Amino acid sequence: MDYTRTEMRKDIVLRKLKERGHRITKQRMVLLDIILNEECSCCKEIYYKATEKNPDIGISTVYRLVNSLEEIGAISRSDLYRIKCDTDEEADVVCTIELTDGTFRTLSESSLDVVIAAGLQAGGYVREQRIKKITLIPHESDEQKRQTGSTRK
Repeated sequence: MDYTRTEMRKDIVLRKLKERGHRITKQRMVLLDIILNEECSCCKEIYYKATEKNPDIGISTVYRLVNSLEEIGAISRSDLYRIKCDTDEEADVVCTIELTDGTFRTLSESSLDVVIAAGLQAGGYVREQRIKKITLIPHESDEQKRQTGSTRK
């Protein structure tokens, strides 16, 4: 992995954590380095690797950091705890979804296709067909409607 790129990603994650009021401790830095640079499939695996570097790190610290990283949209448990943001404009993210609990989910083009296809199939909208093209129509905010005088719904 390219060192400069890793540091840039780490800086973005650290900034997002600070914005949410998290202190950046030595233990969190060790955990971030592990998550950034190693393939881990669960919190226990992160914990075992972390205690080799710092035996004072507890499993609850790992779980709390993983939850915090998930809340800011930096990781997804389905993506083997890999940091997702490459730059301020996440590289191949085409869709960000904010959930009612304040968490975010970011989807790449291929992930968005999978999610929409599964929803279409579950809803009975498609049988054997596959998605050829998706066209997104931007939602006009209430403020934009007032400014343009638009009444379109």
